Amino acid sequence: MEFRKILALRGPNMWANFPVLEAWVDLGILKDSPSDEIPGFNDRLMSWLPTMIEHRCSIGERGGFFQRLRRGTYQAHILEHVTLELQELIGMPVGYGRAREMSEDGVYKVVVQYREEEVARACLHTARELCLAAVYDRPFDVAAEVAKLRDLAHRVQLGPSTASIVAAAKARGIPSRRLNSESLVQLGQGAKQRRILTAETDRTGAIAEAIAQDKDLTRTLLRAVGVPVPDGRPVADAEDAWEAAREIDAPVVVKPRFGNQGRGVATNLTTRAQVMAAFDNAREEGDEVVVERFAPGDDYRVLVVGGRVVAAARRDPAQVVGDGRRTIAELVEEVNRDPRRADYHAMALSKIVLDPVALGVLEEQGYQPDSVPPAGARVLIRRNANLSTGGTATDVTDTVHPDVAARAVDAARVVGLDIAGIDLVVRDISRPLEEQGGIVVEVNAGPGLRMHLHPSAGTPRPVGQAIVDMMFPAGEDGRIPLVAITGVNGKTTTTRLIAHIFSATGKTIGMTCSDGIYIDGRRIEAGDCSGPQSARAVLLNPKVEAAVLECARGGILREGLGFDKCDVAVVTNIGEGDHLGLSGIETLEKLALVKRTIVDVVLPNGSAVLKADDPLVAEMAPKCPGSVIFFCRDGEHAVVREARARGSRAVFVRDDHIVLAEGNRETVVAALASVPLTYHGRVAFQVENVLAAAAAAWSMGISLDVIRMALATFAGDTHQAPGRFNVLEANGATVIVDYGHNPSAVAALIEALEVFPHERRLIVFSAEGDRRDEHILRQMELLGEAFDTVILYEYPDRRGRAEGEILALLHQGLVTGTRVSETLDVADEPAAVALALQMLEPGDLLVIQPKEIDDVLADVTRALAEGPPKAVEGKRVLAAPVVS
Repeated sequence: MEFRKILALRGPNMWANFPVLEAWVDLGILKDSPSDEIPGFNDRLMSWLPTMIEHRCSIGERGGFFQRLRRGTYQAHILEHVTLELQELIGMPVGYGRAREMSEDGVYKVVVQYREEEVARACLHTARELCLAAVYDRPFDVAAEVAKLRDLAHRVQLGPSTASIVAAAKARGIPSRRLNSESLVQLGQGAKQRRILTAETDRTGAIAEAIAQDKDLTRTLLRAVGVPVPDGRPVADAEDAWEAAREIDAPVVVKPRFGNQGRGVATNLTTRAQVMAAFDNAREEGDEVVVERFAPGDDYRVLVVGGRVVAAARRDPAQVVGDGRRTIAELVEEVNRDPRRADYHAMALSKIVLDPVALGVLEEQGYQPDSVPPAGARVLIRRNANLSTGGTATDVTDTVHPDVAARAVDAARVVGLDIAGIDLVVRDISRPLEEQGGIVVEVNAGPGLRMHLHPSAGTPRPVGQAIVDMMFPAGEDGRIPLVAITGVNGKTTTTRLIAHIFSATGKTIGMTCSDGIYIDGRRIEAGDCSGPQSARAVLLNPKVEAAVLECARGGILREGLGFDKCDVAVVTNIGEGDHLGLSGIETLEKLALVKRTIVDVVLPNGSAVLKADDPLVAEMAPKCPGSVIFFCRDGEHAVVREARARGSRAVFVRDDHIVLAEGNRETVVAALASVPLTYHGRVAFQVENVLAAAAAAWSMGISLDVIRMALATFAGDTHQAPGRFNVLEANGATVIVDYGHNPSAVAALIEALEVFPHERRLIVFSAEGDRRDEHILRQMELLGEAFDTVILYEYPDRRGRAEGEILALLHQGLVTGTRVSETLDVADEPAAVALALQMLEPGDLLVIQPKEIDDVLADVTRALAEGPPKAVEGKRVLAAPVVS
C-alpha cells in the first residue's frame, strides 16, 4: 500500500467546503484482499482502536464501520477511518472522509478532513503503518504513536490565545489565514484586513510594547496618572539590590526590568540571601534588574481590551498540599497528571517544574523535593503566580470593583496598549485599590488569554470575541467584494472585463487570471496565476478593495480555492470540456463538479451567474446558497423563461441589445454595437462573455451607467485582453491572436471568423501533450474545414509524449479536411509565427494560437509595424518547414 501523491486541498474543493487531504493510494497486492479475508486483521484493528466503534460509516449507526469490517471492506476505506480516528485521539476531531476508486485498478483517492495539515499528514502515514501492521500481524504500539502525534499537534497548532481569537472571528464570518508557522494570523481580506500575533494586534504600537517591557518606566507613567504602584528602583548588582531592599525597609520583589511571563520574578523577599539569589536569577533573564516593595495580597490579572475590562482572574502560585505520605516530588508528579497540564502553553495549565527557582522556594520553607509534608500543609513551589510556571487561575470578573476597573483602564491607556494584561496585588478586588494599599505591579503587552478561557475555577470568559469585536465593529466581516470566475472557455476575458467594470467604480481592484496578477491595473506577477496561491496573494494585499479571481480547474484540483466564500460565482461554460483524463477527472460531469466549487461557496446574499444553455452549468443552480442569474444569448431559452417565471434574474440579448430582466421587469443596458468587444454582436462567444460580466456587475449592485460606460471602453485589444481574440490589421491583411485550446474554443473561433470576408486563411497551431487524443484530433478536424494553410509545431514541454507524437496526431486530424491544402511543420513557436507572417499577403487572414502570449504579441506587433506584408518567394523561414 503506497501513496502515489498526497494533496492538501487547503480551501473549498470538489469534496467539501473545508480543508481535506487527498491521498492517491495504490493498494498493490492488497487490492484483492478485503478485511474479512485477512486472518486476524479485524480483531487486531478493533482491539488497537476500539473507539472506532463510534464511526457510523455508511451504515448510519454506532458500530457501522465495524460492521463493514466484518462484511469485508478494502484498505483504502480502512485507511480513511484510521486516519480520522487518530486525529480524534489527539484532540483534533474531524468527521469527514471518503475513499473512491480511480480508473486504474487498485488505486483509490482517500480523502480526510483536517485541522492542521502537518498533523493530518503525520496521521495519514501513521494510519498506513498501523493498517499494514494489522495486515501482516506485526506489533504496533498505538499509545506511543498517538503520544508522538499529540506532541506534534501541540507544537504546530495555534496557541490558546490566538486560537480563541480565530474561533471568534470564524463565528462572526470573518475569514482568517495563518501567515507563518507561529501565531501571525490575518483576519479579513485586502483593504479590510487586520492582523494578530497572539493577543497583539496590528495596532499594538511598538512604543507601547517597549514601555510595557520596561518595568521602571511603566511604574513612572502609572504613578503620573494616579495609578497606585510600588516604590522601587533599578539596581546595578546584588549588593545594590540588597541596599534597595534596605531603603524600602519592607519585603520586596526582585524582577528583570525587561521581561514577561513571570520569568525571573521572586516575591516577598526579606533576607539578604534571598535578595541576592533572586538578583542572580533575574539577571539570567536580562541585564537590568528592578527591586520593588512587596505588597501583601493576592495576585490578580485584569484584561483590558479596547478601553474596557473584559475579564479578571485571581492567580495562585504553583503549590501542592501534603497528605502525610508522599514526597513533594511525588505530589508534583500527581498534580502534573492533570490532563489540562502540559509542557507547552497550548493547554489550559502548565506543568509544575522543580527547577532551581522552585528548589529555592522549597528551601525557604524548610523542604526538599524528597520531603514529606504533613497532611493538609500547603507547600509553595513558586512565589509568583504566573500560569507559565504552574500557577492556577480563578475567574473573578463579576466581582471587580468599578474603581479597580477604572485604574486598570488608566494603566493600559497611559502605556498606549489596545490589549493589556494589568497585574495587581490586592487583598480584595471588590474594593478600591487605594483604601487597602493595593497596587498595579505590571502592564503586559500580548497578555496570555488562557487563564480567562480555561480558568481552574469560575466562569470562562469570551475574551477572543472581545478582541474581535474591538477590531471589527458590529456589522463588519472584514470581507471585500469578491467575484470568482471559472469555466472551460472565456474565463480570462470575462475576468478582465469584470475587473474593468469594477475599476470604473473607483475601487482598487486585485485581479488574477491566466496572464498574471494585477493590482490596480499593474501586473505584479506574470504567467498563469489562475490558482489559489495567486488568489491568496491578492487577498493579502492591503491596497485591494475588491477582488476578481479566475479559478482554473488545475488549481482547484491541486489545492482547492484560495478563499472561503465569494459574493459572485461566474461559470462561463463546460461545453465539450478540457483536460479530461487528468487528475482522475474522466467525464464532463466530474469536470462540472470541480467547476461547481465556486458556486458552492457563494455567500447567502450573493449570486451565481450561470450559462443557461449549457446543461451542466445550469444544473449547478440548486447548489448555490444565494440567488442565481442565468445568462444566454437567447432570451427565449427554456431555462431563462422558467427562471423569469419564478421572479428570478436573467441577462440575454434581444434585438441586438443587452437586456437585464428580473421576473417581468426588463432593463436595456446597451446596444451590442456600442460594445466593441463583441464586434457589433457578430462574435458570439464574446457576446456571451459580455453577458456574464454584465450579470456579475449587476449582482454586485454596480449602477447601469457605470456598467454601460465600462462595456463601451473595453475593446479587448492586446492591452486589455492579450491573446483573447485580438484583431490586428495592416495593409489589407488581418491577424487574429486567440488562445483557443480545446474543441469548444476552436469551434467558437471558427464561427466568429465567418464575419471576416478574407479569401485565404492561415493558422499557427499546436496542442498540449496532456490532452486526450480525441480532443486533439477533433480540433484538427475543425481546422481542416476552415483553413487553407496550417502551420504546426510542438511545444518544448510535450507533457509525457514522445518527440513527434503530437505532430503526428495533428496531421492525422487534418486528413479529412476538405479545405486545408497546405501543412507546414516548424521547429517551435517563434519560427512558426515568423513563417506565417512572411507568408501573409494583402487580403489574407492569419490566426495564431499562442503559447507564450506576450512574446507572440510582441513579434506580431513589431512585424506588422515594419511594413506591408509581402508575397513569399520560395520558403523564407527561420526553421526549414516540412511540407506535407
